[in-house]
Amino acid sequence: MDLWLYILLFVVFLFLRVPVAFAMIAASLLYFYSQGLSAGYALSSMVNGINSFPLLAVPLFIFVGSIANNLGIATRLYDLARALLPRLPGNLAYVNLGTAIGFSWISGSALADAASTSKLQIPQMLKAGYPYGFSAGLTASGSLMSTVMPPSIPAVLFAATASISTGALFAGSIIPAMMMAVGLAAYIFIWVRRHPEIAGSRPFDGGLLGRAAVRVIGPAMLPVIILGGIFSGWFTPTESAGIASVYMLALGLMYRTLNWRVFWKSAKETVVISGGILLILGASNLMGQVLAREQVTRALGEWLTGITDNPIVFLLLLNVLLILLGIPLEAAPVILVLVPILMPIIGEYGIEPVQLGVIMILNLMIGSLTPPVGAVLFVVGSITRRPMGELFRGILPFLIPLGIVLLLLTLFPVIVTALPTLLGLL
Repeated sequence: MDLWLYILLFVVFLFLRVPVAFAMIAASLLYFYSQGLSAGYALSSMVNGINSFPLLAVPLFIFVGSIANNLGIATRLYDLARALLPRLPGNLAYVNLGTAIGFSWISGSALADAASTSKLQIPQMLKAGYPYGFSAGLTASGSLMSTVMPPSIPAVLFAATASISTGALFAGSIIPAMMMAVGLAAYIFIWVRRHPEIAGSRPFDGGLLGRAAVRVIGPAMLPVIILGGIFSGWFTPTESAGIASVYMLALGLMYRTLNWRVFWKSAKETVVISGGILLILGASNLMGQVLAREQVTRALGEWLTGITDNPIVFLLLLNVLLILLGIPLEAAPVILVLVPILMPIIGEYGIEPVQLGVIMILNLMIGSLTPPVGAVLFVVGSITRRPMGELFRGILPFLIPLGIVLLLLTLFPVIVTALPTLLGLL
């Protein structure tokens, strides 16, 4: 079996709606069989693909985000944001964004963030007179920060696959995530100016702000523990994920919101999501074996360098490819398949792997927000139960600030590398 037949089989399996991991496994097994290799070889390749200590951070960070969601942490962040911004015109839109920023330091998953905040914030905005398209579009686009801001699960996967420092990638993601927040805030400002009938201001209440601030002290310490420990070198990202899990459990006991039902629900969500990611990880290692045997990396590198020797042009072409891949596919399989191919190529262009990681994650997240089949859109749409056409129209303006941020990260790598360099991680 040659490479093109292998790719054709994989695409056919996807069109038949076979899950991505099983499509990878089926196509790879047929390839190995045609090459005279045994199923035992394929099994050992899958096991070796997930036998990695840094990858233990993935289920632990998923558990942190899941239990934070089930403990009602998003509600505490929402209450603080409302108390902070009572007089601001269009304050509920800024509250929505502020809640997304706060939750992004905890969750690590855009889908979890979108599911949590959609239930809480969209009904409140609709009640205040905001149109559904704007409310849902803001909620969906704000949730993307959870996958860029540390602790980002795709960042852990990228770092493990690329064999780079997770701490450096976490540090490099902070400024881009805050740029996303600034871009979305700028669009909110413009939208509110065009819709002066939606004011939403109310009197400032210092007592309410004080009570809300006290309620978020515990959750606010979580990113300090995770990032402080990693950047100071006290513990590894995997160890920080374990400490964060224990901390969230202790927080739930202190708030008296943790019980067996909440714990079991969070554990079950963690097992289901982690199992899917680890299955994709093992399957992608099979695909990686096929691509290595067919010398895809060398051929692709020669083809790309034949087109351009300019790293900016290369990254712009890569941006288009990644957004297109991010529309139908989740971030994990794209990262796990493409990163081993791209790492040798970016070395020829002199591109810093941390910059590639941040750009790749943001690209895939923009893809997940792009109609017609973006995953984040369908999470929000399934919760709100409104026509998808309304959501599609509402999300399109929010792609503009996100696209501008992506372009800036592509053109100016120092935005990504400045903080890791300052911290001595690069």
